[in-house]
Amino acid sequence: MTDSTRLATGDQAPPFTLSDQDGNAVSLADFAGSKVVVYFYPAAMTPGCTKQACDFRDNLSSLASAGYQVLGVSKDAPVKLKKFQETEQLTFALLSDTDLAVHMGYGAWGEKNLYGKTVTGVLRSTVVIDETGMVELALYNVKATGHVASLRKKLGLPA
Repeated sequence: MTDSTRLATGDQAPPFTLSDQDGNAVSLADFAGSKVVVYFYPAAMTPGCTKQACDFRDNLSSLASAGYQVLGVSKDAPVKLKKFQETEQLTFALLSDTDLAVHMGYGAWGEKNLYGKTVTGVLRSTVVIDETGMVELALYNVKATGHVASLRKKLGLPA
């Protein structure tokens, strides 16, 4: 698998349908007319991914009041996502992309530096999609800690 192509502001967001933590099909089309934050993370129940997910959870009401829905996407199977959701009391959908097709379509798969070695894997990424399905903001190789505060600032939301 090679690096995927990164999205940029103004691109059409690639459509997708994935299973959530409960095995239900969730499509980007379900959110037409809404703003959506789609964030990609390497693995449920790891320290950085837990910190990031809890940060989204803790900011969910203020993001929702600004009109944003949040979707987390990983390569984990729905059963692991369900455990992650329950353990961390996450209140947004976690989507399973086991074949990495959506990761590839959104530029969230590629080479990265991990502890001094170049590896291919999930690039911690966030794509914000506007009400018309266009990319409003695409952020790649984001840090797990402090990412939501940085995202809020880039979106012009109050701290």
